[in-house]
Amino acid sequence: MGHHGWGGRPPASDTEARQRIIDATTRCIDRHGVTKTTLSDVAAELGVTRQTVYRHFRRISDIIGEVAARDAASFVDRMIEHLQGTTQPAEAVVEGMIFCVRTVPGEPRLSLLLQLGDSTAFGRGATTRNTIAYGAKMLQRFPVDWATVGIGDEDLEGLAEMIMRLLTSLLQHPNESPQDEARLRAFLNRWLAPALSPASGSAHQPS
Repeated sequence: MGHHGWGGRPPASDTEARQRIIDATTRCIDRHGVTKTTLSDVAAELGVTRQTVYRHFRRISDIIGEVAARDAASFVDRMIEHLQGTTQPAEAVVEGMIFCVRTVPGEPRLSLLLQLGDSTAFGRGATTRNTIAYGAKMLQRFPVDWATVGIGDEDLEGLAEMIMRLLTSLLQHPNESPQDEARLRAFLNRWLAPALSPASGSAHQPS
C-alpha cells in the first residue's frame, strides 16, 4: 500500500490510511484554510509522498468532502436536538433552516465547501444525488409526523432538494446587510411554511 513514511507509523489497512489522510487534511484546513490546502500539504503533514495520498484520494476536494461529511454528522445531531419539541412540519423546517443559516457560516469546517470555486462548491454539491439522499434521511429524524401534510417517505427527497436549493441561496447570497432571524423567520413563514401546512398537504393525500 506504499506505507513508506507516515511518521514512522505505517497504517495497518487502507481504511486506516484514508482516515489518517482525512485527519491530516482537517489539521491543514484548520491551519491554512481550505483554499490554501493542497494534496502536497496533506502529504507533508503525513510524511508521505503526494502519490501516496493520490492512491487513496484522486483530488483534494474528495478529501475535503470527507472532512465536511464527518462534521455534518455532528451538526445534524445538534440540529435535531435543537428541534426537539417542534412537532409541526412547517415550523420544524423553518427553524431547521434558521439554525443552518445561523450556524454554518461560523463553523469553518461546515462552511468550507462554500469557499471552493470549482464543481465541488457547496452550491452544486448541495444538490447531488447523495447529498439529497442524506438530506432526506435527516428529515426523517425531525420530530414531526410528515403524514399530517401528505408527505410520505418517498416524497422526502423532493422536499430535501427544495430545502437544499433554498438554503444554498441563503448561505451563498446573503443580503448586503445581515438579515436578522426575525426577518428571516417571517420570510420563510410567508413563502415556505404554507407549502407544509396541513391544509396544503391534504390536497396531496389519497382519497
